[in-house]
Amino acid sequence: MTNPTATEEPFKLAIPQADLDLLRQKLRLVRFPDELDGAGWDYGVPLGDVKRLAAHWKDMFDWRKAEAKINELLMFTRDIEVEGFGTLDVHYVHQKSEVKNAIPLLFVHGWPGDFLEVRKVLSLLTGKSPDHPSFHVVAPSLPGFGFSSAINKPGFKGPQYAELLNKLMVSLGYNEYVYQGGDWGHWLGLHAVTHYGHKHIKAWHSNMPLTGAPPSSLKNPLIFLSKFLLPFRKTDARNLKAAQMINKQGSAYNILQSTKPQTLAAAGLDIREARGLVGQLPLTDDEVIEWVSIYWFSKAGPGAAGRIYYEMSSGGTGTAFDGCVWQNVPLGISYFPGEVVHPPRSWSHMLGKIVFQGEHEKGGHFAAHEVPDALAGDLRKMYGKGGPAYGVVPGRDGYTT
Repeated sequence: MTNPTATEEPFKLAIPQADLDLLRQKLRLVRFPDELDGAGWDYGVPLGDVKRLAAHWKDMFDWRKAEAKINELLMFTRDIEVEGFGTLDVHYVHQKSEVKNAIPLLFVHGWPGDFLEVRKVLSLLTGKSPDHPSFHVVAPSLPGFGFSSAINKPGFKGPQYAELLNKLMVSLGYNEYVYQGGDWGHWLGLHAVTHYGHKHIKAWHSNMPLTGAPPSSLKNPLIFLSKFLLPFRKTDARNLKAAQMINKQGSAYNILQSTKPQTLAAAGLDIREARGLVGQLPLTDDEVIEWVSIYWFSKAGPGAAGRIYYEMSSGGTGTAFDGCVWQNVPLGISYFPGEVVHPPRSWSHMLGKIVFQGEHEKGGHFAAHEVPDALAGDLRKMYGKGGPAYGVVPGRDGYTT
């Protein structure tokens, strides 16, 4: 029997012209809803923003130019078999360093992002220098995102994502590697470390250190007691209050996709609201439309990616953290002021064995895109000579030999 993970195929984007023509026709025929005067963001994405972006998409955005730029990335596809779910065709970027013993790094994106989140940090991470470590970077499109195939039946949860991601790295010859993620990349990192920590994943890094729930007296007694014995920093108290407001007023996309993702898929939404994420990022209109276009032209269609919310939360009855177990695997965390939610720093210790923490004055939810130098700098410090995770991957310290 042929090993389904044995064959790698080079990948180039080539969206059929008929699909581009159909998109422009749909944009010409779109009927916009009305809007209350002065509503702003209170009722959702402002109508003016949607109209501007739709017009830009229809009349000014050059997909062929964007496509050619994307094709400068070294992209591939590979069949990965996941137990109980058959074989999935996985799309990924794989950029190797010139440094022979570079550190293999798995970079996992979130929603509403995609594999392009890695683009600005690639050269920084794979660059050769005697002053910092270098990495071999693998950045997949998660199933249902970008140009990976979708899952065709219910029940694909954290353990299955972890299995797929680990099999991808092992199939590339990286039996031992490190991990980086934010947004869904953070949650999937917890699952990946739970199932493959130590043996395969030697350390990991997150730029969105959410814990899912406050510390409890039974599971996290020391952190729980610190709430009473140590005063919260003013910023912690303020951030908790802000998080409560976001949960009440800014999580509509999360609730809908966690419970009824097919409703959005059937609506065929061209531009989705994710306040505080894409809507609040310092992106040009071209960048916004490029990201949206990846969803629109994705292999599985624009609705497939949202199902990750449903599966990971068991249809809204559980959480994405269900099944994760604290592991004694080195963990690095980067804190960015523009992140959507900021739990108290002490809570981060519920995630794993923290060995590195980086504090930044700029950047937000999509740090790799917004402040690539800062994120790459933290990874260099964490895995570089003198850093807390130096040499965690046997035989691969990231420096020229």
